[in-house]
Amino acid sequence: MDVLGIDFGGSGIKGAIVDTKTGLLKTERHRIETPRPSTPKAVQVVILELIRHFNWSGKVGIGVPSVIKNGTVLTAANIDKSWIGQPINQQLSDETGCEVVCINDADAAGIAEVHFGAGAKVKGMVFLLTVGTGIGTVIFMNKHLVPNLELGHLEFKDTTVEKYTADSVRKKEDLTWKRWGKRFNRTLAYYEAMFNPNLFIVGGGVSKKMDRFIQHIEIATPVVPAQMENNAGIIGAAVHVAYL
Repeated sequence: MDVLGIDFGGSGIKGAIVDTKTGLLKTERHRIETPRPSTPKAVQVVILELIRHFNWSGKVGIGVPSVIKNGTVLTAANIDKSWIGQPINQQLSDETGCEVVCINDADAAGIAEVHFGAGAKVKGMVFLLTVGTGIGTVIFMNKHLVPNLELGHLEFKDTTVEKYTADSVRKKEDLTWKRWGKRFNRTLAYYEAMFNPNLFIVGGGVSKKMDRFIQHIEIATPVVPAQMENNAGIIGAAVHVAYL
């Protein structure tokens, strides 16, 4: 099944038509700047523009930097706070005339990784972390998603995991890769002790720089970089809709 996948980010909203059986894009990605402020009405205009760009009338999956529960936005990270409490699935479906289903953006990226990327051949529990400005966490059991986990906010080292280990913290505190790598190892050991996954997948900007810190990762669980890169959110959002 082909689905239009859209990745709604803080700086850009991009989409492409996805073959959900293979995870391959069937079109070039099309990107539009995220409006400022990124209010529901302003974003609806962009989503409709993307749908018209692809001349699309089928199902649409959208990854959103929010906790989405029963089709309603509960949080708003890097998007306008007026989204909170909005029935996003219903609103966008009514506005576009398409069946629109939204999902947390980290969950969408994780879906792409466990179906087509680094976790595709791994059974049991797979734990994905997106490490950037914050830390997104996603857990799958035999490819089944546990949605809307916010384990980056767990208390850790007199702060939270996110405020201790995010890539933004590395930059802000000017940490060497060795010092940051040891911090990241402590974080992974913390998650390992709680969840005992079969695999950790590292996404976000640091995934392309793992050669700089992997020697400081000493946990027993394998740790590998994400493979789907910038298309993960688009692909995962589309696959989520296809298999509902």
